[in-house]
Amino acid sequence: MLKEHESLFISAKKASFTLSTAGDSVIVKVLVDLSEILLKNSNKILVENQLDLDRMERSDPKYDRLLLNQSRIENLSSALIQLSGLPVPYNKVIEKKELKSGVLLEKWAVPMGVIGVIYESRPNVSIDVAAICLKSGNAAILKGGKEAFNTNSILVACIHEALEKNGLPKETISLFPIEREYLNALLTADKYVDLIIPRGSQSLIDYVRTHSKIPTIETGAGVCHTYIEKSANLNMAAEIIINARASRPSVCNSLDTVLVDKTIAKDLIIKLIPNLEKYNIEIYADAEAFELFNILGFVNLREASNETYKKEWLDFKMNFKIEENFDEAIEHINTYSSKHSEAIITENVDLAELFLKTVDAAAVYHNASTRFTDGEEFGLGAEIGISTQKLHARGPFALEKLVTEKWVGRGSGQVRW
Repeated sequence: MLKEHESLFISAKKASFTLSTAGDSVIVKVLVDLSEILLKNSNKILVENQLDLDRMERSDPKYDRLLLNQSRIENLSSALIQLSGLPVPYNKVIEKKELKSGVLLEKWAVPMGVIGVIYESRPNVSIDVAAICLKSGNAAILKGGKEAFNTNSILVACIHEALEKNGLPKETISLFPIEREYLNALLTADKYVDLIIPRGSQSLIDYVRTHSKIPTIETGAGVCHTYIEKSANLNMAAEIIINARASRPSVCNSLDTVLVDKTIAKDLIIKLIPNLEKYNIEIYADAEAFELFNILGFVNLREASNETYKKEWLDFKMNFKIEENFDEAIEHINTYSSKHSEAIITENVDLAELFLKTVDAAAVYHNASTRFTDGEEFGLGAEIGISTQKLHARGPFALEKLVTEKWVGRGSGQVRW
């Protein structure tokens, strides 16, 4: 008898074959129906979400990631409509040529097959991932965390309703049980699963990287910096810093460390303090910055360290470090960056271009907030996450990257000796 998890893998593989030939009109109908089903069931979704929230402390940085409300459900619904209208990324001829032998050769974009996505806290990922996988012709196995079990369960039930309404097997999108044995089974199911995508904490990503037998694309962890160079417009800099930290502190593109040129540090701090106090942002400062904050009467203050510089805070907390010059700031970023999103605020165009060319990250910005690193914001539709590695995909990991290639040859009896 097959183990339960193996039968799930087999069903997902079969569903991926069905999906790849379903046609985009069917997928569009699934996504539109799912958009309506989410709205119709919003009250039920919120009840299940509250059950999950009740088990988590409000002070936990993951609380906001776990939270769904009517506005967020409506955003999920509208994102499905937007995604449904995007071009299909598969079953397209990328290149064609005729070989000397007369064989006609084409390179096609084709679905990956079955994609395993492992994620924590954020139940919206269940909808985002399902939608992107469906639109790109892929089946998906979802492995959410126990903290979002109730919410993920009802969301996947909504997905199943939309699939079955349109004649597609519900196994096209599967929600795996939360027990650890299923995680390990998923990571070693290389016979059935074609790609693994972890989305969450660095510890989750490290675990998946270490234990997976399946090719993995890393997404999620962001240790993001903004360097305020001495020529910066300080009003602009202060606004960008507060936006990047306070607008949505629990997301991966939020700001973790401010680096500032020593000649403008005091003036910048003066401009920042009112909003730091307004949002109750805790500052972890190096010795020189600590003294300035202290003199200026800011009390929500701690000492920074090598360990705090490594932190993805996901909270109303932030490092603040004074730098001697541009080179010193770049050295700090190169040492502590997770290669997610980095920014420079400066009026020196030459330094800005040098920063954009030399800083090694998935997204780099001049005079803008790191919060822009997002698939929907980039016009790519929903995303599975932000890839911080260099192979296959980097940056917002969206629809266009969930395909691979196939070479197709058409002959008339040719052979090669």
